[in-house]
Amino acid sequence: MIITKEVHDIDTPTGNMRTYVYRPDAEGQFASIIFYSEIFQQTAPIARSAAILASHGFVVLVPEVFHELNPIGTVLEYDDAGKDKGNEDKFSKTLEQHDTDTQALIDFARSQAFCTFKIGAMGVCIGGHLAYRAALNADISGAFCLYPTDIHSNTLPCEQDNDSLTRTPDIAGELVVVFGKQDPHVSSEGRKLIYQNLEQHGINFSWQEVNAQHAFMRDEGERYDAALALQMYLQAVAFFKRTLS
Repeated sequence: MIITKEVHDIDTPTGNMRTYVYRPDAEGQFASIIFYSEIFQQTAPIARSAAILASHGFVVLVPEVFHELNPIGTVLEYDDAGKDKGNEDKFSKTLEQHDTDTQALIDFARSQAFCTFKIGAMGVCIGGHLAYRAALNADISGAFCLYPTDIHSNTLPCEQDNDSLTRTPDIAGELVVVFGKQDPHVSSEGRKLIYQNLEQHGINFSWQEVNAQHAFMRDEGERYDAALALQMYLQAVAFFKRTLS
């Protein structure tokens, strides 16, 4: 489908959140996907990922995940300085603040004439964690989580017993979780911990471990695996067509 792009500043309890909206350039209503970026915010690879999803008939919302900590429109570079700033932001923002962002995005989507009430979540790296976290919200019907960081290690700031691993029993929708076996950010033991937690609590989930490195979806840099990325897009589209229908 031909798509169009819009920019919206959404009010949240912690300030305006710049959000990029990709949607079909057609009449009608479409299900929404909140697409959470890496620590670098909406880079060119993230924008291309959002466009791919939107062209399959979804409204895709890409929020600036650290809007409280940067000027509106900030995009960090894929270099050491960008990584250092992004990691500083990651450890400065609480999961509770991410939760209120997610609720604001849900409220925004449901206020738009071109959206149905069905909403899913997807993300990469910390965005994969935020998609997992979004699934704690009963209004998220499905979440597709690509190499989510910091779930197993409980390293993101939050209130006691409000970390994402402990809150797993509250997930109501369906999950897909994908890890690269060569990902140094989440060890084999860490992946097993997440898997066992999901299984223990009876969560409806699918699990994949592929031969890939961290950030294999990012179509810039030496870790990109185009064949695997294509498989993930096709799986995500099929997943959301089913869970958001």
